[in-house]
Amino acid sequence: MPALPRFTVPSLSKEKGGKVAAILQERLHALNDLHLTLKHVHWNVVGPHFIAVHEMLDPQVDAVRLMVDTIAERIATLGVPPVGTPGALVKARTWDDYSLGRASAIEHLGALDEVYEGVITAHRKAADDTESLDTVTNDLLVGHLHELEQFHWFIRAHLENSGGSLSTEGAKTELDAASEAKKGA
Repeated sequence: MPALPRFTVPSLSKEKGGKVAAILQERLHALNDLHLTLKHVHWNVVGPHFIAVHEMLDPQVDAVRLMVDTIAERIATLGVPPVGTPGALVKARTWDDYSLGRASAIEHLGALDEVYEGVITAHRKAADDTESLDTVTNDLLVGHLHELEQFHWFIRAHLENSGGSLSTEGAKTELDAASEAKKGA
């Protein structure tokens, strides 16, 4: 059970404010991890599609950083201190660290397909979990989903064949998705 804030927004109980803040803290960690992962890929992508992927990622990094800031400010508004330290992120995360270093654009895009799959799935759950608790937070998360899903589409457009199949279909890990994407290229 999350710690109760000393105060929260009007019309929310401290219990609900604490619960919503705990949900948002998980999203804060995930999005901080995502923006760092995207920047890592930006620095480590190579090959013939380098510049396209390199330049596609910076706007995603910037947008995700804004999402992080908005979530942290919402947590604070709910009366809970947001925690954005690297140690707290690593301690709290339930997913593995990004597993590719220097690799081809298509391999990174395959791996990012899995990353976005996980982030979006968890973000949707958070939106569902806040729907009956706090409409403002729910609206914030739904707005983020619009952008995250669009970014995922940008990634998948590189992985889709003319028949509409994804080269990463069925992959369960970033490394499997990277391998499948490379085979499909």
